[in-house]
Amino acid sequence: MRRFFISCLFVLLSLPLLAKADVALNPDHPQRYVVVKGDTLWDISGLFLKYPWHWPDIWHVNHQIENPHLIYPGDVLTLVYRDGKPVLELTRGPVTYKMSPEMRETALQQAIPTIPLDALRPFLSRPNVVGAEVLEAAPYVVASSEERLISGAGDKVYVRGINAEEGKHYSIFRGDKVYQDPETDEILGYEAIYVADAWLSVIADISTAELSETSREVLIGDRLLPVVDDQYEANFYPHLPGDSFAGHIISVFDGVSQVGQYQVVVLNRGEREGLEVGHALSVYQAGDVVRDTVSADPKDSVTLPDEYAGVALVFKTFEKVSYAIVMKANRAIHVGDRVSAAN
Repeated sequence: MRRFFISCLFVLLSLPLLAKADVALNPDHPQRYVVVKGDTLWDISGLFLKYPWHWPDIWHVNHQIENPHLIYPGDVLTLVYRDGKPVLELTRGPVTYKMSPEMRETALQQAIPTIPLDALRPFLSRPNVVGAEVLEAAPYVVASSEERLISGAGDKVYVRGINAEEGKHYSIFRGDKVYQDPETDEILGYEAIYVADAWLSVIADISTAELSETSREVLIGDRLLPVVDDQYEANFYPHLPGDSFAGHIISVFDGVSQVGQYQVVVLNRGEREGLEVGHALSVYQAGDVVRDTVSADPKDSVTLPDEYAGVALVFKTFEKVSYAIVMKANRAIHVGDRVSAAN
């Protein structure tokens, strides 16, 4: 009987850990954490969870708190159990700003982001993937001042095809890279590489634009797209796509051959396949094809199994492609590697 009661007690104490098998807690998780400036939601999730993308499964929304989904420095997160399930509760820390209408944007900016935003802002605030028809119809640099072949900040360029109704502020792009599906050969879009910002000083059949900021030299033939409102969502709540989701990395920015943490990759799946901002994906390094030296056939070869390589989080989607940031890299990641729902 004594053994029976001890066994029952052990089971009861274990219920919180067994209640939700798909939510694995970090063995070294704290019971309480105070948010500090510089934190990200992903990092905090990693303190409490083995898999950070399970954050929404244990996040308790307190509807008495304004903006309950946002977390600020000074807030206190506490791990408790409700009905045997692990839950994170938020206690709002000291608020040092006024929530008047003119300050609301500042308050939102003070909330901690889901992931580091410094490397993502250029991808979030500017269009980076366009269709061939968009590039072909866009205004273009027809000549530069003083017969220069290349131009930079402070220089003037001449532009053909400007629509006066689209304003005076433009970004200049170079669309020389094709995104192509490795399985179907479908053209998914063109990478619009940001080159410069330009302000129109004269609007005419041949308009004059002054370059205010450049990341590359401006060349004749570069295309112009009007600058749109650069407000963007800074929080990407992690969740999983369907189990059947599968895709590939088709491009990496800045010409690197091996991808590491916080680098941006392009996927051959987009909104039409149901991919959403915040989807967490596992990355698998494609297995090498090696010759079977034991086989009697000297031409016999085998493909080795794919190896788990890390985790990527989708942060921007287009119709046919998406951008994802590598949050964890266990090994080098390359173009051609496979992605699927995180596990």
